[in-house]
Amino acid sequence: MTEPGVPSGAVPDALPDVRSIAVLRANAIGDFLLALPALEALRAAYPAARITLLGLAWHRDFLTGRPGPVDEVVALPPDPLAAPPGERLRARRFDLAVQLHGGGRESNPFVRKLGARVTAGLCTPDAERLDRWLPYLPYHHETLRYLEVAALVGARTAGLEPRVRVTAADRAEAYRVVGEVPRGAVAVHPGASDPRRRWPPERFAAVADALGRPVVVTGSEAERELVLRTCEAMRAPAIPVAGTLGLGGLAALYQRCDLLVGNDTGPRHLAAAVGTPTVSVYWMVNLINHGPISRARHRPLVSWTPACPVCGAGSLEPAAERCPHDVPWVTDVPVESVLEQAVQLLEAS
Repeated sequence: MTEPGVPSGAVPDALPDVRSIAVLRANAIGDFLLALPALEALRAAYPAARITLLGLAWHRDFLTGRPGPVDEVVALPPDPLAAPPGERLRARRFDLAVQLHGGGRESNPFVRKLGARVTAGLCTPDAERLDRWLPYLPYHHETLRYLEVAALVGARTAGLEPRVRVTAADRAEAYRVVGEVPRGAVAVHPGASDPRRRWPPERFAAVADALGRPVVVTGSEAERELVLRTCEAMRAPAIPVAGTLGLGGLAALYQRCDLLVGNDTGPRHLAAAVGTPTVSVYWMVNLINHGPISRARHRPLVSWTPACPVCGAGSLEPAAERCPHDVPWVTDVPVESVLEQAVQLLEAS
C-alpha cells in the first residue's frame, strides 16, 4: 500500500471555498451514530457549507427536521453502491465528498464519480485511492476511525460521544404509542441483528426483575418474539414495545428511562446518544470497533468466547469465514456482572 494521502503527523487546514459537502454513510442506525462525531466535526470546520448525507430512506425519515450537522439527506437505493451516482448528484458538483462508508472497495469509485473537487476517506489495499486517504485497518473504533477521516480535511472536535436531539414530534409519538412512561423506568433491549450477539432473553428478565423498577422491553417487529420471551420470563409485569415506534419515538422513550440494558446494537447507541446510561453485553471483537468510549455512564460487559460454541470455528481474523451456527457467543457473561453494573449506574443517577 502506498503512503496515505496526507503525510503522517500533518495537520491539514480546512479547505478554502467549500460551499457543499457530500458524505457517504448509507447503512444502519448504529453505524450512523458512531460516525456522528465526524459529521459534527465537519459542521464545525465548515459552518457555512451545506452538508448532504448520502444515506438511506430511514436516514431521511429520522433526520428531516431534526437539529444536527446534516442539512439534507439524499436517500440512495437499498443497495446504494450497485450503480454509480445519478446525473442529478453529479450535476451538483460538490466541493468536498467524504467517504465514511468503510474500506472503499465499492464506495470509493462511487465517491470518485460524484465529481467533487476534493475527495477524502479510507482505503483497503485493493481500493481506489481518494485525494486524501488513510488506510482502513481492522480493530479500530469506528468513531475514532471516522474522526481521523474528518481530520484529513481540517475538521476537529472535542466530542467523542454522539448526541441526538429529541424533538417534540418524537415525544408525541412515544406518548401516543406507550403512554406516560413510569418514573424510574428501565428499558431492556434483548435483540441484535446478529444472533451471535444476543444475550439470552431469560437473563435480561432476571436482571430486570432484580432491579425492581418499571420495565419497558423494546425491539423491532422482527424481534417481537424476543421481546415477548423476555416479558414472559419476568416475574413482574413489563411493557412490551415491539415494532410500534419509529426511531424518533424510540429515542424519546429511551430519554424517559433511567437506564437501558441491552446487547451490542443500534438501539444501545441511540439510548446513549439521547443521554441515557447503558449497560450492554459485547463480544470482545465488537467492543473494540463499536463499544462505548466512556465508562462514567456506559458499562460494557465483555464476552471472551473465541470460537463458535457448536463447532469451534474461530472468528477472530477479519477475513475468517462465518460458520452456519446462529447461536449466542456471549453466554459467558454472567447475570451477576450485568446486574452489578446496572445497580451502580442507577445509584449514581
